[in-house]
Amino acid sequence: MSHHIVEVQDLHYRYPDGTPALQGVSFRAVHGESVALVGENGAGKSTLLLHLVGCLHPTQGIVRIGDAQVTPKTLANVRRTVGMVFQDPDDQLFMPSVYDEVAFGPLNLGLTPDEAAGRVTSALETVGAAHLRERAPYHLSGGEKRAISIASVLSMSPDILVMDEPTASLDPRSRRQVIELLKSFQHTRIIATHDLDLVLDVCSRAIVLHQGRVAADGPPLELFNNEALLAESRLEKPLRMQACPACSP
Repeated sequence: MSHHIVEVQDLHYRYPDGTPALQGVSFRAVHGESVALVGENGAGKSTLLLHLVGCLHPTQGIVRIGDAQVTPKTLANVRRTVGMVFQDPDDQLFMPSVYDEVAFGPLNLGLTPDEAAGRVTSALETVGAAHLRERAPYHLSGGEKRAISIASVLSMSPDILVMDEPTASLDPRSRRQVIELLKSFQHTRIIATHDLDLVLDVCSRAIVLHQGRVAADGPPLELFNNEALLAESRLEKPLRMQACPACSP
């Protein structure tokens, strides 16, 4: 089995206070597929992503990356394969300079300083941020922080990218730059987002989560034209699919 494949089988998770977060989620993403996870706040999107990198462990069910089940014993290999970009870059960036930030992962994988330097240069060029290499991350704009958080994951050469709200709080130009970057990747991508226009641009498939369950799974345009599904899942159509109130009779 390809190590680019993500497989989730009957995944259940309860928070420590007993509140159910995931209730029987199952799906399979294959090599190079771009899959969106959409749903209202509290639907289980971020919780599901945290299971894919082993930050949370199921109450019941199985998560596989390739042919390896995600367990405490396999975490080191799983985290070499899956790179996660968190919703808030400030939760991810902690080193004194952008260079140190992007080099941190490769150095901890055992690469030499010269090898890590090559990874840093490539990752920063990919996200259009080579000019920021000596800057302090905490002095960057929101869009720049987002680019560096993506570069810090790319420098580890993951086969699978997992992203939580990659366009959250970005200005329009920075949002478009992130979307174009996501479209250029050949990785398997799993993207949790409220930005349904991004889904139409980047993803060939969407999984709608509602109250911790899979409510629908299919082509985004088909799902977003399903009025009953959107109403039940507390979602609105992407802006480009909504009629302009000034133009409508």
